[in-house]
Amino acid sequence: MPPHLMTLADLSTPAITRVLTHSHTLKQVSLPWLAPQQTGKSSRRKPLKMPSQSLFNKSIALLFSKRSTRTRVSAETAATLLGGRALFLGRDDIQLGVNESARDTARVIGGMCQGIFARVGDHAEIEELARYSPVPVLNALSSLWHPTQILADLLTLHEHAHLFTSDAPAPETAVEGKGAYKPLPELRPLTITWLGDSTNILHDMLVTYPRFGHKIRVATPAQLAYQCPTPVWDRVKELGCDKDIWWGSDPREAVHGADVVVTDTWISMGQEAEKAQRLKDFQGYQVTEALCKEGGAKSGWKFLHCLPRKPDEVDDEVFYGPRSLVFPEADNRKWTIMAAFDLLFGKWNLHGTEATQSEA
Repeated sequence: MPPHLMTLADLSTPAITRVLTHSHTLKQVSLPWLAPQQTGKSSRRKPLKMPSQSLFNKSIALLFSKRSTRTRVSAETAATLLGGRALFLGRDDIQLGVNESARDTARVIGGMCQGIFARVGDHAEIEELARYSPVPVLNALSSLWHPTQILADLLTLHEHAHLFTSDAPAPETAVEGKGAYKPLPELRPLTITWLGDSTNILHDMLVTYPRFGHKIRVATPAQLAYQCPTPVWDRVKELGCDKDIWWGSDPREAVHGADVVVTDTWISMGQEAEKAQRLKDFQGYQVTEALCKEGGAKSGWKFLHCLPRKPDEVDDEVFYGPRSLVFPEADNRKWTIMAAFDLLFGKWNLHGTEATQSEA
């Protein structure tokens, strides 16, 4: 059976750290101005080696039933840098859901491509693809989980670790010797606040951050529709993450002591008919300087958002201001997806096992 990744709950903490470390290195390899200065006559920064070409002569199917900007662009550029080709297959391009089942589609695509990166609606859709696919399937987004987004968020927080403690070195000084790549900065335990709906972004946060020593504070409207689904909370408890999660409905109480404040769209694709009611239910949840000051967030708190953003969720002062890490966060979608592609589709070794896919 090929390995798959549906959620970060499927990965051990060492495996997640391995993906983050690999992402950090790939970023330096691929961007010359990030690589440490070389010795010798030239003072020009340049990569020490080319990125892994693990996808050479391989094709990755991007099976998207929902449109995307960051996920699609990062996947296509990542596959190219790894020497492969990404085939974008939108819902209007293939027979899936029209004249062909997910089972048959998975088998056909898996017989021609070496990996499937699927962005779907209901989580059951990607589970069925994985059940019948002869090649690895990576969850690009489903109704329950969004693992690649949280990988990007974690990488962003690690790279900005110096903002959260005076003891952490700034990025330019975190170099172990001349010509060495900068190691992934260590990140102290943080208090991370989520304001908004219980979405796939939050779900992967819940099963990931507490395992790295971070505490999560969540505020969602009190209505049942905005609470964590049972299958997700079962995984949270299974991993022992529930002990470090506070959950309430008051956004001011939720931001108390926050190092990082995170939100997402309140109206996901397919929920447009609920817009008026949702905007009413989320009154008071907009992330602002005033809200975080009143609630007692840390003085140096930072802001994350997976994008696309609407002004109802966060005002311009925060979104475009010095607290915002949203654009480095968006950039890191590429490097974390690139690492996941390399390890899952190129080497079949994302989970950190010794077995790898045959080079043939």
